[in-house]
Amino acid sequence: MYKTIHQYYLYILTNKTCGTIYIGVTNNLERRMYEHKNKLIEGFTKKYGLNKLLYIETYQYVKDAIKREKNMKKWKRQWKIDLIEKDNPNWKDLSKDWTHLID
Repeated sequence: MYKTIHQYYLYILTNKTCGTIYIGVTNNLERRMYEHKNKLIEGFTKKYGLNKLLYIETYQYVKDAIKREKNMKKWKRQWKIDLIEKDNPNWKDLSKDWTHLID
C-alpha cells in the first residue's frame, strides 16, 4: 500500500509593487491562484485586488504551513518585504506565465 504525499503551500500575494501584502495557505496553489486572479472568493484578496504571487514555501504537513502563516502574520511589514525581496527583488508575479489561470 502506498502512502499519498501531500504538499501544502504558504504564499504571499500583492496587488502592486510595495502594495498590500496577503499571506495564505493552500493545498493547491494553481487552483488558488486561479480563484484569486478571477476574483471568485469573497474577502480581503478580492476587495484589494490581490492577485500577484510573490513568494512560495512548500510543506509536507498542513500544520507546519499554518504555523508558519500565523507566525508571519505577526511580523513587521518590513520583515515581509525583506523576505520577498531576497528571492524576488522586482516583485515579479511568479504566476504570470500560468496562462491557464485566466478565463
